[in-house]
Amino acid sequence: MKAQLVKIGNSRGVRIPKPLIEECQLTDEVELKVDNHKIIISAVQTTRMGWDEAFQRMHQNADDQLLETENSGNWDDEEWEWK
Repeated sequence: MKAQLVKIGNSRGVRIPKPLIEECQLTDEVELKVDNHKIIISAVQTTRMGWDEAFQRMHQNADDQLLETENSGNWDDEEWEWK
């Protein structure tokens, strides 16, 4: 798909068709990066994005059991200097 660069103040912009915006799940803010002379526009990745859904799936699969036990963290207080 070709698009025209349009003047926006002292800059240039590209109009992105609505179907592409929806397919890429773009919002009002996007990430831009250049890779090998290509401009890559992507949805902003928020920290821990998708964790809620992953935890839900883990719970449904009974894969959310605590791995630590009372004796699994045997810290030797003598080898550590606590400040």
